Amino acid sequence: MSSSLLGLTYLDALRINNINAKKYKISLAQWSINGSISKGKISPVDFAIKARELEIDAIEHVNTLYSLNSDYLSKNSMKTLVRDLNSRADDNGVKNLLIMISQEGELASNNKKSRAKAIDQHKVWIDVANEIGCESVRVDLRGGNSFNQWKQNSILSLNTLCEYSPDLNITVENHGGFSSNGKYLAAVMKSITLANCGTLPDFGNFCINGSPNPSNSNLCKKWYDRYEGINDLMPYAKALSAKSYDFLDNGDEKYIDYYKMMRIVNNHPYQGYIGIEYEGNRLSEDEGIIATKKL
Repeated sequence: MSSSLLGLTYLDALRINNINAKKYKISLAQWSINGSISKGKISPVDFAIKARELEIDAIEHVNTLYSLNSDYLSKNSMKTLVRDLNSRADDNGVKNLLIMISQEGELASNNKKSRAKAIDQHKVWIDVANEIGCESVRVDLRGGNSFNQWKQNSILSLNTLCEYSPDLNITVENHGGFSSNGKYLAAVMKSITLANCGTLPDFGNFCINGSPNPSNSNLCKKWYDRYEGINDLMPYAKALSAKSYDFLDNGDEKYIDYYKMMRIVNNHPYQGYIGIEYEGNRLSEDEGIIATKKL
């Protein structure tokens, strides 16, 4: 069908064609509702219920929302958590896709004992991920005073975690520091041969030093180009995070060119889920999630 029949300009038709070149499944990152969880408006274990209300059938949990940002794990055991997450997912026809693991120690620490402790703490959540049927976990690579130290420490920790759970994807997100340099993180991936190791590229987290919120440029002292970064990391992608902050009147994301991003994504073999992760303040959590989903 020609673009004229659709009432579209040639550029509009080209953009739509590029984005629809592949069909991606949609998941929802729990961080999108972190405010409601932190304020006690919703229990973190009811995440699957919220996703179903928003007509999304795969979810990405965040470990800290069960511990640091809520009192769930101060009142319940890990065994109860697994039971609750499985029952909520089953009852609502939602897939537990992934767990994002944070605040469990520095996997790239120069201190061998600290690194070993971090690995053990990550294993706890890897076990949970396996018990609730996840495809992947996401880890951060923090630590190291130089690129070479960070790289070598990261490789050691990732190899250990991948060998510990060979049927689960161990993915790394660009999440500050050396990991937000796309070429640096790609260099780590190139040095690991285990098939279950990969990346979780995030459209927004390319601030190397500071906070990645683009609405205040003073919060980040050093950026890595987000489009170059996504291109660096997509060859190793096993999950993908569609970060959003705010939207223009026409529905486009205000700070991230989603058309450009999706052209880059489409140029790589990845065909998995794209996870909605809304971090804005102007729209409500539900409104931001829905606006991102429409993109």
